[in-house]
Amino acid sequence: MTESLILSLESSCDETAGSIMRNGREVLAQFVASQVDMHRAYGGVVPEVACRAHMECLLPGVDALLSESGVAPADLDAVAVTHRPGLIGALLVGVSAAKALALAWEKPLIGVDHVEAHVAAAGLAEPELSTPHVALVVSGGHTNLYLVDRDAGGVERMAVIAHTLDDAAGEAFDKAAKLLGLGFPGGPVIERTARTGDPSAYAWKNACLPKDGANFSFSGLKTAVLYAARGKAGRKGPLLLDGKGVADAAASFQAAVVHALVSRTMDAARRHGVNWLALGGGVAANGSLRKELAAAAEAAGLRLAVPPPGLCTDNAIMVGARAHALFAAGIRDGLDLETAAR
Repeated sequence: MTESLILSLESSCDETAGSIMRNGREVLAQFVASQVDMHRAYGGVVPEVACRAHMECLLPGVDALLSESGVAPADLDAVAVTHRPGLIGALLVGVSAAKALALAWEKPLIGVDHVEAHVAAAGLAEPELSTPHVALVVSGGHTNLYLVDRDAGGVERMAVIAHTLDDAAGEAFDKAAKLLGLGFPGGPVIERTARTGDPSAYAWKNACLPKDGANFSFSGLKTAVLYAARGKAGRKGPLLLDGKGVADAAASFQAAVVHALVSRTMDAARRHGVNWLALGGGVAANGSLRKELAAAAEAAGLRLAVPPPGLCTDNAIMVGARAHALFAAGIRDGLDLETAAR
């Protein structure tokens, strides 16, 4: 078994994160600097604000990691960093820092795909997770189903088998919360509000299921929330719902999204004949989604790997887990490593 001690950085969106991990599982030190409070005033993530915050947090965070872990740069086997997908400016901050550290410390550089890291987080939660399996990655930027298998070198590879035709589910949560006057970020506030609402108040259950039988679509549901909340006046109109109405709309919205995610995931599992499912991404922290997918998997005789909520949102532990797998397979990147928004 390949041994590794890797420092990993994550800056793809609005969390600055770092970790030092041994063998992709043992966390010696980690930090996450959230920017939620900075972006709340704008009702969403502002890329320029995110980039500046990453610049302020990354190197002090690295110093803290080294101090907390007692690891010296000379002890490290590699420096890893998320290089795609995400906000391009935010990615550039993290990748530039990682390149500088790798060059200064004379260490190999490993570029990590953010979505693949989310799938790796599921493996951390359930060490018995095997391939092939179907993985649902659902967040503010992604709503995809993947078939995860191993290549000839034993490295897990992901093939997209379904995707959203428009908005990602997390983005739809944010937009629905804004229309309902609930604030930002949308996922947690929709979930809290939905607890007192009636999920059958609005007939939106199949609104996220396009007729192609495989993919997702959330723009129609977003429009349904708009009309329910603001009427014909649209986005600029006043909120027409009282407290109970808002709770009912939130519950119905959440139920529709969860129904689509669970039903499409189970359909994919049946088509591909897998025994395991994996769940990852920020929306994977949603309690209703976790409960419904677990129940569906159990009923179908499938096993499910779900990270704890703290590993669903962006973090560098998942980056370190994926980096170890790449390191063990002999995969390295040069200082010409590029970033990609998609």
